[in-house]
Amino acid sequence: MNRVIIIANNTYGKMMSGGDRIWIELTKNLAEKLNIVLFTSEEGLLLLNKSQETKVNISIIKTDTEFKDNNLYSILGLIKMQIRRTYKGIKYISANMGIIKNSDFIYSSSDFYPDFLSAIFAKIINKKIKWIAGFYLFATFPLSKNTPYKGINRVKGILYWFMQLPSYFIIKRFADYVFVTSEPDIKRFYSKKNNILKILAIKGGIDISESEKYLKSNDSVIPLDRREYDACFVGRFHVQKGCLELIDIWSNVNKKKKLKLVLIGDGELKHEIENKVAKLSMQSQIEILGFLDGKDKYEIFKQSKLMVHPAIYDSGGMAMAEGMAFGLPGISFDLEALKSYYPKGVIKIPCFDIEAFANAIISLLENEKFYKELSKEAYEYAKTWDWSERANYIYKQVFEKYDFQETY
Repeated sequence: MNRVIIIANNTYGKMMSGGDRIWIELTKNLAEKLNIVLFTSEEGLLLLNKSQETKVNISIIKTDTEFKDNNLYSILGLIKMQIRRTYKGIKYISANMGIIKNSDFIYSSSDFYPDFLSAIFAKIINKKIKWIAGFYLFATFPLSKNTPYKGINRVKGILYWFMQLPSYFIIKRFADYVFVTSEPDIKRFYSKKNNILKILAIKGGIDISESEKYLKSNDSVIPLDRREYDACFVGRFHVQKGCLELIDIWSNVNKKKKLKLVLIGDGELKHEIENKVAKLSMQSQIEILGFLDGKDKYEIFKQSKLMVHPAIYDSGGMAMAEGMAFGLPGISFDLEALKSYYPKGVIKIPCFDIEAFANAIISLLENEKFYKELSKEAYEYAKTWDWSERANYIYKQVFEKYDFQETY
């Protein structure tokens, strides 16, 4: 049985990124086939424990206690966290050289320094280890008109872009495999000069067991007219996710019809979102629940009518698919990555037309026939995202054999 080290040192705060979801689900779904050793922070352990009903059989090495900082999401707070978690990751890799030298694979769950530098250090210790690098989002060029970082946030965008340059350079040249989320990102790693690097668009996945059980028991399915929320958003409260734009969208919706939106998530924009909701006097139309996972999140899906994913810059995003598995159609902006990521079950709005997005929400909820058609399409497409199948595919392509046959 192959021993696989998973590095997840960059998990922090009260939120879950797409990269977090991927390493957690890979851990849960591959534990029976692989000997997994997880290096992660206290926050990472908390997310893993929240997402599983039964404990998976893996070895865990906690690299750090919870990172607490009053200004966690400020530039200084993020830099402090990156430095501390990078140091802690390398420290625990050094302290467990026996495990490193006897491992076959190492997976760095993100391109951030606490993850990828720890993996590089492990590869220096064990040159035979195969490095799988998670690289799930390319930072936009700071001066690009498409950058989601505006105003004061532009400094964060510049810092993010410059910090990613060495990650990209090193991963492209030294990783044995790269996991990306969408097809367009594959070509950014492919090089004819390097026929060793293997790139796999894994997208991510969802657990469909709860939605399957719910939808098959027709008596328990809540009728649309009795559901509490008209739309649901799930994700990090981050500029890339279009959270502030969503408040503007909902303001437009409520000028024509009083509907209710629920937000599930947390992050650096939380207070700004709350302030904007209060300024527009929409507290009764927008409910902010914070981070939820598992059954708590599923209960909200059962009480919702559709999913909204107003990301203004993204490589995909799994959260909308989780709601789609409950038969909730989606609405998003027509980002390039989403063309292949969500080809079905989702209405695509021209970027970045706030009014058109609002009108689409109202139209979909008023058109019963179209709603049912899109709901069925969303559900059928979401079923193809089942984590057990996705993890099995990844196992066969990477861990079961060293000769990777993926075409680009």
